[in-house]
Amino acid sequence: MRQIVLDTETTGLDPKQGHRIIELAGIEVVNRRATGRTVQFHVDPGREIDAGATEVHGKTWDDLKGNPKFADVATEFLEFARDAEWIIHNAPFDVAFLDVEFGLAGHPPSAEVYGKLTDTLALARETFPGKRNSLDALCERFGIDHAHRTLHGALLDAQLLAEVWLAMTRGQDSLTMELAGAPSGANGVKGALMLAGGEGLAAPLIVLEPTADELAAHRDYLAALARETRGLCLWAAPEGDASPA
Repeated sequence: MRQIVLDTETTGLDPKQGHRIIELAGIEVVNRRATGRTVQFHVDPGREIDAGATEVHGKTWDDLKGNPKFADVATEFLEFARDAEWIIHNAPFDVAFLDVEFGLAGHPPSAEVYGKLTDTLALARETFPGKRNSLDALCERFGIDHAHRTLHGALLDAQLLAEVWLAMTRGQDSLTMELAGAPSGANGVKGALMLAGGEGLAAPLIVLEPTADELAAHRDYLAALARETRGLCLWAAPEGDASPA
């Protein structure tokens, strides 16, 4: 499934209070690589922008007057983003605004448009519980340059979020274990554990087989441990089982 990394800027915090989207941007990612396809729309919200919102993104209503309305660009955006996995930081916020805008423009809600929705804020909270998980904090954690982000902008934030998402999910797409049938090497090397991530294969983890003497010593140790613990050794093989524990 292709991914679209999305971000919006708005006139305020709550679409239920009549606040609107002023900027919408998306970046297409396929096979964990940005394809170069993007969309960015600056729209006239038809209302004043809260001072607190202007402090965040730097835009006023006067800056946006004369731009298209959201309804004028909705179809183009939907054609770009339909059936993709949408990746959004704090997805409930952006989706709530998008659903209002889609409804006003006569389009179905987001859930009928995207193929899957991924909230990177929820993912970050699961991965880094108790830590700051804002976009800026995640950029710092993963060493992503965000010094140029003095003000929020939908396209810039989507670009940064794409890098953050790739860093957070690196190695989780295709985890494979290749032990059986691996070629033997020197010193009893029978196989290797390979981790297949987005950027290629990691270095192999060498697996060494124990010798017969080592297996015998291991069994003797477990037998002694079982005697000392009155049969409570969890690693000992069942009686009569000659296989190594």
